[in-house]
Amino acid sequence: MSSMLNNNSISITVSDDEPDEFANKLRARARRKRKKIGHRSKTSCTHIIFKKLLRWWPVLLFLLAAALLIFEASRIGGKPSSLVKKPDPVTGQKLNKPVEKKPPANLNRLDPVTHVVHGVREPCLKLLPAEELEHLDFPMDKVPADPIKLVIYTTKANPAYVDENMPFEQHSEATRFNLFTGNQTLKQRDESFKVKGEASIHCGFYSDKGGFRISVEDRNYMESCKAVVSTCAFGGGDDLYQPIGMSESSLKKVCFVAFWDEITLASQEADGHKVGDDHYIGKWRIILVKDLPFRDQRLNGKIPKMLAHRLFPNARYSIWVDSKSQLRRDPLGVLEALLWHSNSVLAISEHGARSSVYDEAKAVVKKNKATPEEVEVQLAQYRQDGLPEDKRFNGKKALAEASIIVKEHTPSTNLFMCLWFNEVVRFTSRDQLSFPYVLWRFKEFRNINMFPVCTRKDLVNSMGHLRKAKPLTS
Repeated sequence: MSSMLNNNSISITVSDDEPDEFANKLRARARRKRKKIGHRSKTSCTHIIFKKLLRWWPVLLFLLAAALLIFEASRIGGKPSSLVKKPDPVTGQKLNKPVEKKPPANLNRLDPVTHVVHGVREPCLKLLPAEELEHLDFPMDKVPADPIKLVIYTTKANPAYVDENMPFEQHSEATRFNLFTGNQTLKQRDESFKVKGEASIHCGFYSDKGGFRISVEDRNYMESCKAVVSTCAFGGGDDLYQPIGMSESSLKKVCFVAFWDEITLASQEADGHKVGDDHYIGKWRIILVKDLPFRDQRLNGKIPKMLAHRLFPNARYSIWVDSKSQLRRDPLGVLEALLWHSNSVLAISEHGARSSVYDEAKAVVKKNKATPEEVEVQLAQYRQDGLPEDKRFNGKKALAEASIIVKEHTPSTNLFMCLWFNEVVRFTSRDQLSFPYVLWRFKEFRNINMFPVCTRKDLVNSMGHLRKAKPLTS
C-alpha cells in the first residue's frame, strides 16, 4: 500500500521566497481592472457634466445675473439712499437730494496743528492760555497810525450811469454794476487808489433800491456789535457749523452772524435745521437777506465777506469764515495772536499752492472757475496798469487764500476792502486774482499779516463745499 501511495503521489515544492505566479497574475489583473473601471467612471462623469453645461449654459448665466441683481438691490435697500427723490423746498419740484448725510470726519476736532521751527515742534497758532483768554478784552489805548483819515462812500446818483427810477434788478446785460454798486468808471477806479488823506469811493449799498435788504430788527442788532464773526450761505449752499473752542468772554463780547437768503433758509429747515424764535441756531444769529443784487451767488457772498465794515458800522473788529469751514479757535484769542501781537490791522492766509497772480489765472481757467475770456479781460487791464509778475510785494507773498479774514476796521482796511470788492464786481468773482493787484496799487497800506497755511489749518476745520449754490434766475 505504501509503495502504491508513493508511486501515485506528486511532489510539489513550495517556497516562501518564490511568488505564486497565478496569484500574482490575479492580483495584477484585479489592479488593472480596478484602474480601468475607475478611469472609465471619471471620464464618463466629466463627459456628462460637459454635455449638461453645453445644453443649459444660457439658463445658468441668467440665474447668475439675477442673483447678482438681487444682491445689489438688497445692499441699496438696506442703507439710507443718498439720492432719494424729495421735493425741493423752494420750487416744489422733485430733485435728487441727499436725505441723510454723514457728518464730516473732522468736525469738532480741537487738537492743535503744529510745525517744526529750528528743529522744535511748535503750534502753528500761538494763543494765550485759557485762563488769560477768559480775561481778555479789546485794547482801549491802541490807535494805529493810518495814512487814511476818512473814507467817504459814494451814494449820489450819477444820471449818466445809474437811473434811480429803475426798478430793482440784479444786473444789466452789459455789466455787473447796478443800483447796489453804482457804476464806477475807469477814471473813478484809478482815482480811488490815490491816497489824499480822505478817500471817496463806491463801496456797495449805493442806493436803497440796490437790494441786499435786511429787516430793521436785524439791522439794529448788527449795529450793536462791537466785534463780529460772520459767514454766509446763499442759494442753499453749505451747512452751518457751530464754532467750537470758544471762551465765555468771547461768547459775551463777540457777535456770531450767519447771512442766509430765502433759498438757504428753506433748504436748511427742510433738513431739520430750524431757526428759533430768537433768530438763533446754536451760537449763530441768522440774518435773512432779501433781494440779492447779483445772479452770481459767489458775487453775492463777497458782500458780507468784504463789506463787514458797512454791515456792522459800529464794529471795531471782524473775522470772516467761509461757509466750508468751522471756526475752532477763540475769536478774542485770534485777534490777539494775529492782530494785536503783531501790530497788524489785517490778517489773511497765504495761498498754499501758488504765488503769482498770473499762475493763479491759469489755474482758475483750468478748473473752470471762470471763463478764459473774462480772465483775459482782467489780466489785460492789470498788464496795462503795469502789474509785475513778482511773487512778492513789499516783501510779502502776493497771493492770498482768503477763506479767513481777520481785520480791525480802520480807514485803511475799510478802503482796502472797498477797492477789493470793486475789482471782483468789475472783473471775475475769483477774489484771489484781484487781491495782489489791490495790494500792489494801494502802496500806502501797511501792517498786513499774511499768515502761513498751517495757521489757517489751526484756525478752522475745513469741510469743503457740500453742494453747489443755486443761481438766481429772476
